[in-house]
Amino acid sequence: MKKKRLLFLGFIFIFLLSFSGVFNAGAAEVNLSFAHIFPASHYQAGVFKQWAEEVEAVSKGHIKINMFPVNTLLKSAEMYDGVVSGTADICGSSMGYTRGRFPVMEAFEFPGIYFGSAAATAVGAWEGYKKFQPKELMDTKLMWFYSAGPGSLYSKKKVSSLSGLKGMRIRATGTTAKSIKALGAVPVAMPMADVYEALSKGVVEGQIAPPEVLKGWKQAEVTKYITILPPVYNSIMYVTMNLKKWNSFPKDVQLAIEAINEGWTARAGKIWDSHQFTGGIDYGIKEHGMQMVRWSDADMKKAMDLMQPLHSDYVARMNAKGLPGQEILDFAKERAAINSKKYPPGF
Repeated sequence: MKKKRLLFLGFIFIFLLSFSGVFNAGAAEVNLSFAHIFPASHYQAGVFKQWAEEVEAVSKGHIKINMFPVNTLLKSAEMYDGVVSGTADICGSSMGYTRGRFPVMEAFEFPGIYFGSAAATAVGAWEGYKKFQPKELMDTKLMWFYSAGPGSLYSKKKVSSLSGLKGMRIRATGTTAKSIKALGAVPVAMPMADVYEALSKGVVEGQIAPPEVLKGWKQAEVTKYITILPPVYNSIMYVTMNLKKWNSFPKDVQLAIEAINEGWTARAGKIWDSHQFTGGIDYGIKEHGMQMVRWSDADMKKAMDLMQPLHSDYVARMNAKGLPGQEILDFAKERAAINSKKYPPGF
């Protein structure tokens, strides 16, 4: 991993040697605010910082990026609009927090499509973004995607079968809420920052998320069971920049940042995958005595069948918007099949 990163940084260094000027001599330092949805202690906050340091380096010190963890500059649901308006210059957030805002990209986190890993999901989304150039993301400058990868159910109650989900209040956002409803549960939307308290007080009886929440968000303290589900959850997350701020940069700087961004989608996905076991399942079992639960093959198949009508519904909704719904969904499925082999699960 270190060798690959050094090679990548070496490429960036050589790439920059071809530029002249970058910022004009004597140009004032540009301070950028970067709001994100994680606590400062979460490892993803460190990933954002690493990207920011590389951007600062390619600007030859003219850009300085200041980090604002969740709820310090913007709340989770405010992130994207906050960057559009300029309240924050950059944000790192989840598409699930603004349901319906990103219809094209929704296909890449759709239930019943198995990407298998965070890297496979993120790269698939990046490929989809390049192919379809969705207008929904054109009022900011997209930097890169990342993903949490497939999710499981974490609950105090043991859910040993599909029927056990019926009527349960489950925290779920974005497209996951639709899949959970199709399986008989009651979806409850809320930011991740509120989930620990909601689980501890019984406001929700479980939540669906990637395994890293067990340590990164301390949810192993308030749940007992890890239930492996069919692909009901995939989360597309993103880093994006205020368009006016981006357009103020010299072309050389833009090209250098874009060269960094091109590699960050896969890199960030692989980092998430590496934490899913050690910082998730293994941690929950070894440190908090959590138990794994697996449904029967029959229940897994039945759950997949229950989610299939959501696909035709997606196509119809996209067509009503004048978007090629079937083409988008087929492309997402195609990239899932290819990328799940190229970027296999990390656990």
